[in-house]
Amino acid sequence: MSFNDGIQIPGRLPLLLTHEGVLLPGSTMRLSVDTPRNMQLVKSRLLKGTSLKSTIIGVIPNTRDPEHDTEDLPTLHGIGTAGLAVQVVGSNWPKPHYTLLITGLCRFRVSSLLKEHPFPLAEVEQLDQYTSSEGGELGELSHKFYQAALQLVGMLDMSVPVVAKLRRLLDSLPRETLPDVIASMIRTSNKEKLQVLDAVSLEERFKRTLPILTRQIEGLKLLQKTRKPRPDDSKMVLSVRKGAVLPGRQFSLEDEAEDEDGDDTAALERKVHGANMPEAALKICLKDLKRLKKMPQSMPEYALTRNYLDLMVELPWSKSTKDRLDIRAARILLDNDHYAMEKLKRRVLEYLAVRQLQTSLKGPILCFVGPPGVGKTSVGRSIARTLGREFHRIALGGVCDQSDIRGHRRTYIGSMPGRIINGLKTVGVNNPVFLLDEVDKLGKSLQGDPAAALLEVLFIATANSTATIPPALLDRMEVLQVPGYTQEEKVEIAHRHLIPHQLEQHGLTPQHLQIPQDTTQEVITSYTREAGVRSLERKIGAICRAVAVKVAEGQKVTKPEGATPEDPAQKQGDMSAPPEMPIVVDHIALKDILGPPVFEMEVSQRLTLPGVALGLAWTPLGGEIMFVEASRMEGEGQLTLTGQLGDVMKESAHLAISWLRANAKNYQLTNLMGGSDPLEGTDIHLHFPAGAVTKDGPSAGVTIVTCLASLFSGRLVRSDVAMTGEITLRGLVLPVGGIKDKVLAAHRAGVKCVILPKRSEKDLEEIPANIRAEIDFVTVGHLDEVLNAAFDGGFPKIAKMLTHPQLSSKL
Repeated sequence: MSFNDGIQIPGRLPLLLTHEGVLLPGSTMRLSVDTPRNMQLVKSRLLKGTSLKSTIIGVIPNTRDPEHDTEDLPTLHGIGTAGLAVQVVGSNWPKPHYTLLITGLCRFRVSSLLKEHPFPLAEVEQLDQYTSSEGGELGELSHKFYQAALQLVGMLDMSVPVVAKLRRLLDSLPRETLPDVIASMIRTSNKEKLQVLDAVSLEERFKRTLPILTRQIEGLKLLQKTRKPRPDDSKMVLSVRKGAVLPGRQFSLEDEAEDEDGDDTAALERKVHGANMPEAALKICLKDLKRLKKMPQSMPEYALTRNYLDLMVELPWSKSTKDRLDIRAARILLDNDHYAMEKLKRRVLEYLAVRQLQTSLKGPILCFVGPPGVGKTSVGRSIARTLGREFHRIALGGVCDQSDIRGHRRTYIGSMPGRIINGLKTVGVNNPVFLLDEVDKLGKSLQGDPAAALLEVLFIATANSTATIPPALLDRMEVLQVPGYTQEEKVEIAHRHLIPHQLEQHGLTPQHLQIPQDTTQEVITSYTREAGVRSLERKIGAICRAVAVKVAEGQKVTKPEGATPEDPAQKQGDMSAPPEMPIVVDHIALKDILGPPVFEMEVSQRLTLPGVALGLAWTPLGGEIMFVEASRMEGEGQLTLTGQLGDVMKESAHLAISWLRANAKNYQLTNLMGGSDPLEGTDIHLHFPAGAVTKDGPSAGVTIVTCLASLFSGRLVRSDVAMTGEITLRGLVLPVGGIKDKVLAAHRAGVKCVILPKRSEKDLEEIPANIRAEIDFVTVGHLDEVLNAAFDGGFPKIAKMLTHPQLSSKL
């Protein structure tokens, strides 16, 4: 017996039992093999076989429930399909298994089971014998079936290549094979396919397949009536599933209701036209959409193009919020949200005022530069609230890939849009307030410089220092310095914002806890030493947690008057009585909660020996006080510098030594032996405490000179004086930056007198009036004035009676 006048199967076939479907002659299936019995069949027969005969196996549907399957061989279904193993692929993930691609050849009946282990082997009888179907009832059934198949194909769009190929197959295949081919194409249940497999008689096969085909046609007719007609849609277009038909591929026609890819593409096209894109963007989207329609879903580029188009239609091209330009309301809102920060508030109000007069004003590019915890990020959020716009924060700390900001190229698998485009998609409007946080902490790597991407889009940025911002980026920004807060401002901020916020966060009310201003002042001076208020908020949170424990336990924080520890009844009462309300935190309770003070006023204690002076330094964290210590010993005139000093600070130390040696006789400075050269026979060691912190900058010049003058003269520097300024070899004092932060640091340390360069006097206008009233500022232009102000009673100088010749210009 032969199949298709050419194929004859062996009389003995190994049997592959599968739950995954029914293989019909003329169809191709992909089967997953993971059971021990089937795995052994693949290893022993398919992988080791060398002839075409060894690639033919019997595929029998396993009718046993997969959930109750066991290792015992189930009752074999009587009819199976001989199949040709076209491909075998093995894999170990998620567990060892094989994937087989099998093409059905013909039916067979199991005559007898020869063996069960290691895999079933049976003697089979080939069944498919085709006779002429041109006359009688079989001829009528064949013709009727062929006409129904033509009607089904006619309802599809012939412009689709796979539909045109299906039409050609109907004309080229023998009509005896059509029932199996059509039954494998149409999505139907495995039970119905099993009935077609069991139909050994060709007439019975036509009768069982014709109702399935008719049902498919009726469903398509009903779908045509109910769906909304579109001008570009004259025929139904159904998706086609991968497979094979004799002699090659199989097609699976699915209902539009089951596979909505065609509708999805049409819906995407409607969204593209309805997104109100600019002309340039619309042109690109339509071009990609045209490519998408012609692209198979299996291509990796299909998913990339689809994701790109989905992003384009989700962007808010025409959605925006209306700006609120009421300056009076904006001023009230900013004052309620933030205390102090007058410069930033004034800049925001200026922008609103100009927007009222000029509606086409380009958005400003602001960069808030200041120490941590002063409210740079919260100011950005308040600006958004003031304008009535959406707010989006992008954290740039540690970002070292420019694609993370700009977006990946679409040629990469898994490419994604940048953070700015994602931010627009998230907020849903095209005019949000972007806050690019920590723009000074961008890194560089092999993936490029991310700062270059920020040259394209920017609104508000924050930074602790401008030193690490690339000049090209900094040039495009309007830098607004945000200095640290004074102690009075911190107290006001704590009672206006921090304490109410922490009470709410910890479930407390002012009826539970009260923190007097004296306690807040002590927290600021003894437990925090910072430019911002971040640590202060954490300390207030610690106080709230301690009080929350007392409230929850029902214990008193303080004992009633007259109670003694020896009174056991009173002790018992204390344990059971609720705490007195409100709980007031005084300095004793503060020490119990926060521990001993972290910072002490150590200025006066450390300035008790000659050779010590107090300087002022600026850091990205705000202003700091800086001690400079010097000592001398017998030696060979060497200068030793310690404390992790940078090159600029080392040069300042050499400048100070040279100036003092040049003026030693004028100030009666001597070495250990009483000589006029301070370095003769003497070694000098100059140290800057806090050696773990790197230090650099020119502003320590006057402090080094004062420290060495104290050492060489044996006189003490005033304990209430701090100083800053750059020096030259001629003794001039040059201006330095960060004056406000340095003065605030001096005020926090209890300094009463600050020596500043004369040309930095203009920076004193930024300092609050109350601090200017508490500190005595001495502006100097020469080192002579520095020494006179730094020592009690001045630093006398022996006047030289030298007369310089009068010089006249020859010009």
